[in-house]
Amino acid sequence: MAKQARTARRTTSARKVKRQVSTAQVHVYASFNNTIVTVTDLQGNTLCWGSSGSAGFKGSRKSTPFAARLATEQTIKTAQTMGVQEVELFVKGPGPGREAAIRAVQSLGIKVRLISDLTPVPHNGCRPPKRRRV
Repeated sequence: MAKQARTARRTTSARKVKRQVSTAQVHVYASFNNTIVTVTDLQGNTLCWGSSGSAGFKGSRKSTPFAARLATEQTIKTAQTMGVQEVELFVKGPGPGREAAIRAVQSLGIKVRLISDLTPVPHNGCRPPKRRRV
């Protein structure tokens, strides 16, 4: 009798909550080696994410626009199952997947309310190396 109670407890706990969100934020981080796409709610809590590496690319193929597009499509399709219809798009980084990720979001039939570039720009930067003597 004690064993049955234990198994019943296990099945009722650890259940994943399905969220229904109509408006979300898409954060695209495009580095030179990879592209990471994260879909969050308006408070910044992550709903789902994907990257060129998780889309199945390895090595130098991760840093291509094609890999960024596939990673974005997979992530947005997962977000659409949660009810996402409108997004605000935030892009960060100088990588080759920037434009491809933006176009992939727009092509999937999601309304894009905002596109914002959050790439950090140095105000004065690091100290330059000392003068070269020949």
